[in-house]
Amino acid sequence: MTAPVLTVDQVVDRMTQLAAELPPADGVAVFNAMYLTVTRLVRDHLAAGYFDDPAAMAELDAVFAARYLAAVDDDRAGRRPAACWRPLFDLRAAPGVHPLQFALAGMNAHIENDLPLAVLDTCRLTGRTPDQLHADYLRINTLLAQVEAQVRAALLPVPVGGPLLHVLSVWSIDRARDAAWASVLTLWELRRLPPARALVADALSGSVGMVSRALLTPLSPN
Repeated sequence: MTAPVLTVDQVVDRMTQLAAELPPADGVAVFNAMYLTVTRLVRDHLAAGYFDDPAAMAELDAVFAARYLAAVDDDRAGRRPAACWRPLFDLRAAPGVHPLQFALAGMNAHIENDLPLAVLDTCRLTGRTPDQLHADYLRINTLLAQVEAQVRAALLPVPVGGPLLHVLSVWSIDRARDAAWASVLTLWELRRLPPARALVADALSGSVGMVSRALLTPLSPN
């Protein structure tokens, strides 16, 4: 199920509402707080001449967020979220999971699965091609990396070692962004072959979900 596409301001309002409703220790709340920071940052940069094509980037930000909000709505309605999101929602209250693991599991689902699909949605809605969006895509990636570094600094114990270091080494934002763009190009080439495109998209969601489940490995016995 796809959530309604909102404006960027409406997305910020919705995430702010979720932040007020969810317990702070909830794994979804941890990711939501991080994503709210990203969305506010993108909104500020839309008005500051940061992007070459701010109209397309506003569209991308909205359709991107709609995929996360669809997972929230599915969970609240008793439906299973997309495979990429299931580990975070299934394990949101799991004992022995560090808050940073929840943040990275959400980023993994949203960047590696939702971002390429959102880029393609934006191409369809605005008449652009991936190549036309690529420069601004890289600018959004810079903002994502900035917030990810801030989240790691805020949540990561110093020094880090042992099981947490092993789990966190599973995922890298640089690799995730590169993989997401590779998925954009692959799915773009398959746009005229809907059955093949659907199979690849389903496989992507499933494989991303497996990485998220690995990221949420408990660090201590239940």
